[in-house]
Amino acid sequence: MVYRYESDEDAFEGRPGPGSELSTIGDAGPAHTGPSPSRFPTPSLPRAARPAPPAPPPGPAPSRSAPPFSPPATRAAATTQPLDLPRNRRAQEPGRGGGRLWQVLVGGAAVLVLLALCGLAGAALLPDGTSQPQGTPSLPAAAPSPSHTGRQDIDSRDTDRAPLTAKEVFSGRKLTISDGEEPYAVLKTQSSASCPTAATGEVADLLVQLGCNQVVRATLRSPDEEHLLTAGLFNLTDVATAQRVRDRLRELLDGREGRFRGMPAGDGTEALTDAPSRVGWQVRGHYLAYCLVVRADGKPVKAGDPKVREVLYDLIELHLDKKVLERRATGGSTGQATAAPGGAD
Repeated sequence: MVYRYESDEDAFEGRPGPGSELSTIGDAGPAHTGPSPSRFPTPSLPRAARPAPPAPPPGPAPSRSAPPFSPPATRAAATTQPLDLPRNRRAQEPGRGGGRLWQVLVGGAAVLVLLALCGLAGAALLPDGTSQPQGTPSLPAAAPSPSHTGRQDIDSRDTDRAPLTAKEVFSGRKLTISDGEEPYAVLKTQSSASCPTAATGEVADLLVQLGCNQVVRATLRSPDEEHLLTAGLFNLTDVATAQRVRDRLRELLDGREGRFRGMPAGDGTEALTDAPSRVGWQVRGHYLAYCLVVRADGKPVKAGDPKVREVLYDLIELHLDKKVLERRATGGSTGQATAAPGGAD
């Protein structure tokens, strides 16, 4: 901004105001009286003697006072009218306008420099304080493939194509669940591409309809030799079909519309085909793990029998899931959540 400073120099000087006394420079006094001298010389004549004027009477000499001055009409009229002159004489003085123009230029340059500094500061803060898109968008990190993690996806046969084998599921004549415990005796093993060999009725039909193409199973005797069992894995299309089988099984078993088959393994194992049993099952990946338990003497299994519960837990949870399928997944998918074992007579 340009400031206008006012001082006494702005007042008009050198001109008398109306009613002031004017300077007498240039006045010649009262006009000369008498005839003007002739342009032509006159002959000199003897001067006649003039009588001397009478002496003035004694007393103070009268003082001559100048007649009052009457200025000319035109000049008086000029002094009574306002003068159309600028109030500030600085504007007409040479060199004054250039100084004010310099102040305007300096002020404008200062404003431009300030705006440039503000722009630089805003540009410096922009990457940290805002989320403006960058010139090259960053791509999301790709999910690690199974080959990078060492795990295999067992949620589908498309990613888990190798079929099960009896040696993979039941590798020897004895099955030890935990160190220091008595092992289960493995009496017989079987791997079949026909799932109905391990089920009857609507249960067998359900397995076929939902794409079961393999069952691997074994018959075992419990460490206390009081129970016989048949346990194994059904190979289904994917995790969705395996879950559909799991959810439908209880209804079919409770309605006596089908059952899992026990697999006899010679003398003393006939109870697996006709004695009342307890069954448990659960899903991991595209596999359905199951176990059927009977009393070796053929008597009915009591509800809530802790020995039966222990056998179901050992075979389904600890062996088939935590050992066999975990070994097959060895880091594949993160591990299919398992359903709680179900049961039916």
